Amino acid sequence: VGMAVVKKQINELNEYLQIRQRLEKAGIKLPPFNLHMMFLGNPGVGKTTIARIIAKVLFDLGYIREEKLVEVTSKDLVSAYGNQTGIKTNKVIMNAMGGVLFIDEAYSLYRGENNEKDFGREALDTLIAEMENHRSDLVVIMAGYTDEMDMLMKGNAGLASRMPYVIEFPNFTREQLYDIFVSMLGSKIKYEQDVLTAAKAYF
Repeated sequence: VGMAVVKKQINELNEYLQIRQRLEKAGIKLPPFNLHMMFLGNPGVGKTTIARIIAKVLFDLGYIREEKLVEVTSKDLVSAYGNQTGIKTNKVIMNAMGGVLFIDEAYSLYRGENNEKDFGREALDTLIAEMENHRSDLVVIMAGYTDEMDMLMKGNAGLASRMPYVIEFPNFTREQLYDIFVSMLGSKIKYEQDVLTAAKAYF
């Protein structure tokens, strides 16, 4: 339901990857590229769902070895002790290798230049290095609020330059929320018509 702009961007990416594959099969040498992405938007707008779909698309096209999406937040990457953060981050990255690593609320890894207790910086440095070293075997999707993610990228030029795809997720309209509710009811749940009337009024 909805997400017209998001669907358009994913379809364009899908078409681009298929064209690229045809050119490579024809013997045309293309410059290396990566598929790391940023998903911008509020909670509940479908970022995780779309990440799962992208993982399936990339697997079907042969750009990742496994159809898997490893979902984490900053808590899964950062240790309470600075010198352990790199190790913890590396473990997560190795677990996601061959597939897609989805980092939700990624902006919380960055707390500003002057924060001495910003262990997220070590996680970001580790992540950037591995994104470069394994660009052909790992896709990283970082998600979060638009403004906060903008601050993260401005504070980490090396990260911003490695995230070529940016997808902004709009909030659902009231009508779309109602349509989603109806689709979730589906045909297996028994309900009276008054439920739909009440739901429409609520949204």
